Amino acid sequence: MPTVDLASATIRDLNQALHDLAGDTNETAWTVLNPRGGHAIAAGLEVPVTVSIEGHVGYYCAGMNKTATVVVNGNAGVGLAENMMSGEVRVTGDASQAAGATGHGGLLVIEGNAAARCGISMKGIDIVVKGSVGHMSAFMAQAGSLVVLGDAGESLGDSIYEARLYVRGTPKSLGADCVEKKMTDHHKAKLRARLDAAGIGGEVDVSDFRRYGSARTLYNFHVDNVDAY
Repeated sequence: MPTVDLASATIRDLNQALHDLAGDTNETAWTVLNPRGGHAIAAGLEVPVTVSIEGHVGYYCAGMNKTATVVVNGNAGVGLAENMMSGEVRVTGDASQAAGATGHGGLLVIEGNAAARCGISMKGIDIVVKGSVGHMSAFMAQAGSLVVLGDAGESLGDSIYEARLYVRGTPKSLGADCVEKKMTDHHKAKLRARLDAAGIGGEVDVSDFRRYGSARTLYNFHVDNVDAY
């Protein structure tokens, strides 16, 4: 099990070693010590390894992740798991702004709170936040899901497309074109699957959540209104 101490090695050295791994590597469990808030740690991974980071990280940790599992035992800065493709990213503490932004797939779990713009422009990623999220979360969210066990800040789901939002607490306000929707048995099953995947399925009752999504009034083209475009 390789261990990299960033008190003596550089982040560039760590990332290069991870990028050089073959897809069939048997070095599948990595530990990173003393991250000290460094930026872009474990970014751009494309192999099915697990990277455990012991401490706080800075900007863009696990960005563009593909197939890897990255665990941050601490807090994360701006852009955690940005443009994530697949795999899993988990933070045991809090995450700063734009966590999971533009993510295409995979699972992002934040065990603490997430700041503003969590899941903006998400394109298929599933995000589970055990705490609360800040304002403008899921702005222009296109696909995927955002599950929030706490509350949500102002303008949740502003200009949302077809992503699904599940909130157990209370949104301070909903953004443009975002409305509350019926929570059917189908949606409860989908939510249960997200919670189970995040490892917290047994802790909560899906009936406590409300579902939010697009009213579909902003992004449809109507030929009768062509002069207005």
